[in-house]
Amino acid sequence: MGVLDGAGPAGGLLVHGYKGVRFQNWAQTYSCNPEMYFQPSSPEEVREVLALARQQKKRVKVVGGGHSPSDIACTDGFMIHLGRMNRLLQVDLEKKQVTVEAGILLADLHPELDKHGLALSNLGAVSDVTVGGVIGSGTHNTGITHGILSTQVVALTLMTANGTILECSESNQEDVFQAARVHLGCLGVILTVTLQCVPRFHLHEVSFPSTLGEVLDHLDEHLHKSEYFRFLWFPHSDHVSVIYQDHTQKAPFSSSSWFWDYAIGYYVLEFLLWVSTFVPGLVGWINRVFFWLLFSRTKESCQVSHRMFTYECRFRQHVQDWAVPREKTKQVLLDLKAALEAQPKLVAHFPVEVRFTRADNILMSPCFQRDSCYLNIIMYRPYGKDVPRLDYWLTYETIMKKAGGRPHWAKAHNCTRKDFEKMYPAFPKFCAIRDKLDPAGMFLNAYLEKVFY
Repeated sequence: MGVLDGAGPAGGLLVHGYKGVRFQNWAQTYSCNPEMYFQPSSPEEVREVLALARQQKKRVKVVGGGHSPSDIACTDGFMIHLGRMNRLLQVDLEKKQVTVEAGILLADLHPELDKHGLALSNLGAVSDVTVGGVIGSGTHNTGITHGILSTQVVALTLMTANGTILECSESNQEDVFQAARVHLGCLGVILTVTLQCVPRFHLHEVSFPSTLGEVLDHLDEHLHKSEYFRFLWFPHSDHVSVIYQDHTQKAPFSSSSWFWDYAIGYYVLEFLLWVSTFVPGLVGWINRVFFWLLFSRTKESCQVSHRMFTYECRFRQHVQDWAVPREKTKQVLLDLKAALEAQPKLVAHFPVEVRFTRADNILMSPCFQRDSCYLNIIMYRPYGKDVPRLDYWLTYETIMKKAGGRPHWAKAHNCTRKDFEKMYPAFPKFCAIRDKLDPAGMFLNAYLEKVFY
């Protein structure tokens, strides 16, 4: 691995960059070889990387935990990893707000919040991700009274392509703030983020079996019965696992059998999925068997919130995740079920995870101005082996587009600027802000060129 030292514009600090670094996302589905790889530890060092990029006319991408199952972070130019800018900077107990550097992992933030009796009100399924990354891609969880994670951001600082630092909030640089809360990595480098927290809390989870028809026919009842309601549908069947998560004063406990559910069960599953790559017709049978083995009985558990929200991703996977207007939930799921039944050669791994999120006013949020339902579909990669998925992907995307869907920014999709112009009322406003902050396109890459050109 080579090392390059490049003097800053004033000949002061040195920028330390590395050659020969290969970036690969967690699922090992996308990778790139950046020309130079930087790990700055301060805003001054970030500014020098940007100055060097301007001088050499290089593009720049910032990468966080690398969990995005797409090429949104890939580049052949300069790559900045903010892992050394990972401090908790300030705690305001009166306002219940914390300010952190954008490179801090959520997994490292949780214990720091615990110490102060604080927590984030909602989290995605993975915590090995940076704060700057999760807001940039519009990461979400579930709960119709809760927004995407970016709605918990009350202020941030952004370094633009020319090295200027903007302090943004609803009362300062408000337009930039509403763009930067889902920034796609194309506005500049997020340096710090101030998050609105809540008092530390525990969640009581109850999961129980149901059917797709029952859940869809009584969807509003489920949505209002549990604060963090979601459900898992097992394709090629009518089986559903309903999951309720709610605040509780109960002590931590679990009624699940860890040894079977999490030690043996998933190893067996991976082996069977590997076998199904040779005999695709087994997938429907596998889905039904594992519903019966792992999800056909009621289970309960209680944990501190961040442990309940997050879980371990056990298999590498290809993922699609689109948000549709909440009222289209029943239509899109029945359309997807009908499409699978009409095409026997089309196979879909379980589960289809269905989650719900409150509307917001963030310019490029998939939930912009509408309560939304997210439908997350996956195809596992057992033992790292790719499985045929493109026909399933195309079928799913066609259904979601017809229903007015918007793709998750961290996930792979086939949309272009023409699609986004129809999907997002604020798309022209976001483009104008991006053009002003980064007129030379320093922060673009192949993924973003499809979005903006």
